[in-house]
Amino acid sequence: MHTVYLIIGGNIGNREDYLSQARRLISQQVGEIVSSSDIFESEPWGFDHHVAFLNQVLEVRTTLSALCMFDICQEIEKSLGRDMLTSGYRPRTIDIDVLFFDDCIFTLPPLIVPHKLMHKRMFVLEPLAQIAPHFTHPIFGLSIADLREACTDPLKVWRFEKVAEQV
Repeated sequence: MHTVYLIIGGNIGNREDYLSQARRLISQQVGEIVSSSDIFESEPWGFDHHVAFLNQVLEVRTTLSALCMFDICQEIEKSLGRDMLTSGYRPRTIDIDVLFFDDCIFTLPPLIVPHKLMHKRMFVLEPLAQIAPHFTHPIFGLSIADLREACTDPLKVWRFEKVAEQV
């Protein structure tokens, strides 16, 4: 059994619904979600857009290999309307990134574990520190809490507060 940390996020359409659908499909096709962070909202990273992202980190237990799990996550993205034809930073319905696969270090293109930019992204570190503050990054040898404290990402990240609907 493997322990995997995934981040799910998006900024197009009903953002909460896409996160909910992604969680459901991950639990059905990848493995048991044993822990999940609160949902956080953040400014887009790497590009300008008027709609903020919702992001959530999931701890998942799976029997799948890393590449099989990655392929399934990409299929989930496609099934939820993610445009896979264009690359780069852009708005999306859903994005699923593998942050850690156990404490492994590997490059199996297109999968790189640990995620190569996670330590520079507060929108990853804030929710990850909520559920795995003591997990040690296998390359840097620092806890997630320590990486979060050292992160200089200037983009704002805040806990998502659902606005009550008016009747």
